[in-house]
Amino acid sequence: MKIYALNISKNISPLLFNKFISFVSVERREKTNKFMRKEDADRSLAAEILVRHALIENMKIKNEDILFGYNTYGKPYFAHTPPIYFNLSHSGNWVVCAISEHEVGIDVEKIDEIDLDIVKSFFAKKEYSDLMEKDDSEKKEYFYVLWTLKESYIKARGRGLSLDLRSFSISMNNDDNIIFEAPNDCEKYFFKQYDIDKNYKLSVCTSHDAFPNEIIFKTLDDLLIY
Repeated sequence: MKIYALNISKNISPLLFNKFISFVSVERREKTNKFMRKEDADRSLAAEILVRHALIENMKIKNEDILFGYNTYGKPYFAHTPPIYFNLSHSGNWVVCAISEHEVGIDVEKIDEIDLDIVKSFFAKKEYSDLMEKDDSEKKEYFYVLWTLKESYIKARGRGLSLDLRSFSISMNNDDNIIFEAPNDCEKYFFKQYDIDKNYKLSVCTSHDAFPNEIIFKTLDDLLIY
C-alpha cells in the first residue's frame, strides 16, 4: 500500500486546470465542469489526477492505458490483472489517495464544528457513549477520529450508503489501539491513522495489515510529470 497527499490551499490556475482536464476521460470532464464552485471542481479534478499519478508511478504505465472498472455499488478500481484497488478523499485543503493490492478505504476530514444531536443517529450506541464521556474540550477531535475511521471502513467495503453506519462499532482502548466490532462482517479489517495536518484527521482501512509508515506528499507540479 501507498498513501499520497496533495495540498491545494491555492486555487488551481486556469492554465493548470486545462492541462489536468486533458488527462481525464470525457465523462470525468463533464462531471468536473458541472460543479458550481471552482473549489469543488479543483478538488474533484485533483483527486483523479493524483490517483492517475500514483498508478503511473507504481505500475509504470502511460496515462492513456489507465482503465477504471466499477463494482456493483459504483466503487472504482484499476482494471488490471490482478486488480489494483484505490480510494480517494478530499476535504478543505487536502486531497488524499491510497492504492493497494487489497481493498482499501481512506478518509480525510477538516476538523469543524459539530452538532452532537445529529451525531447520535450516525454512531453505534457504544461509539456515542464513548464520545459523550469525553471532556467538552476533547469531543470535537474525538468525533473526527471516529468519523474518519468509520468512513474508511465503509469505503474499504465498497458498499456506499447501503452499509448502515450503526451496524459496526469502533472504539479506542487505553493505549489508543483501535477496537473494531462488526457482528455482521466475518472479514477482518485493519486501521491506521496518520498525522497530516493539525486541523485534519486522516484514517485508512484495509483487509490486509500492511500499512506504510509515511505519507507521500505531492505538489501540483509533481502531477504534471507523465
